[in-house]
Amino acid sequence: MEIKSRFDHCNINITDIERSVEFYRKALGLEVVKQKKAEDGSFILTYLSAPGQPEFRLELTWLRDHPEPYELGENESHLCYRVEGDYDEVRHFHKEMGVVCFENEAMGLYFIHDPDDYWIEILPAK
Repeated sequence: MEIKSRFDHCNINITDIERSVEFYRKALGLEVVKQKKAEDGSFILTYLSAPGQPEFRLELTWLRDHPEPYELGENESHLCYRVEGDYDEVRHFHKEMGVVCFENEAMGLYFIHDPDDYWIEILPAK
């Protein structure tokens, strides 16, 4: 059997919707494209994507009954974004934001972290 599929979204759980949406807007240019709220207020799903790139969505899940920070442990999974334009200028902007958490100049990459401490690898577009 041959299975044909496409990537739809990646989910992370967050503790503050507004703070996370603002972070992803400012740091990566992502915009809210869809939101689903549970009728009983128990969860909110917020989907973000880059303008003109609806094929990939980041799902932010807020759970009412989980107000404390998430324990990420030794999980080394991460998101990765390629950025357009002057890579050094983008890195400088992220440093000014205070969100750069790891740099490997020899490999030409760095990581930023979001308000819930998820790591995001930043690479140049090319």
